[in-house]
Amino acid sequence: MIYSQEVQHMCVVKKGPNHGPAPIPEEGKWVKAKEIKDISGLTHGIGWCAPQQGTCKLTLNIKEGVIEEALVETIGCSGMTHSAAMAAEILPGKTLLEALNTDLVCDAINTAMRELFLQIVYGRSQSAFSEGGLVIGAGLEDLGKGLRSQVGTMFSTKAKGVRYLELAEGYVTRLALDEDDEVCGYEFVRLGVMMDLIKKGTDANEALKKATANYGRFANAVKYIDPRHE
Repeated sequence: MIYSQEVQHMCVVKKGPNHGPAPIPEEGKWVKAKEIKDISGLTHGIGWCAPQQGTCKLTLNIKEGVIEEALVETIGCSGMTHSAAMAAEILPGKTLLEALNTDLVCDAINTAMRELFLQIVYGRSQSAFSEGGLVIGAGLEDLGKGLRSQVGTMFSTKAKGVRYLELAEGYVTRLALDEDDEVCGYEFVRLGVMMDLIKKGTDANEALKKATANYGRFANAVKYIDPRHE
């Protein structure tokens, strides 16, 4: 280590109090984090790319500074899905600091990593007050049955009104309209459930029927429309 001439000629003034870092909540404990291995927790972060064409939700489960579990969800850009595939292979096994300084292929995923890093090193993780933290695999709970991301996709115009395309319940197949041509319900398909039935040998048409449900005043509608073609 090289000191400037000015510093070399300074006299020594002893350092007084040294209380260390403020403790942060981690998995039900108060931890004075000094090294990456002192960091544990499960949390989520979101990121976006420079043109803001797409976004990423990143979930990491970190134990003693090492990423043990990663859930990468992207939307809005076709290339991001492939970036997510690569990032999901890259992340597990890396320390939190390594991941922060690794190219995760897509700007949105890199930004999510940055935002998530800030949360967890400041003790803002989702599992901050959960004793022992969350088990590896807890990230899958965000996906629900069928292990599909919770997606809301809607399109609307002033001229023709709204079209529901996909909600948390599933892929929307029909919109129900009342006597005023206002939405009063919708029919949807649980795609995850349908695919599971087909994989078990159920006929595709029968699987579609079993995985179809509706919401609202669907049965009492005056008119039904296909939101993608009408």
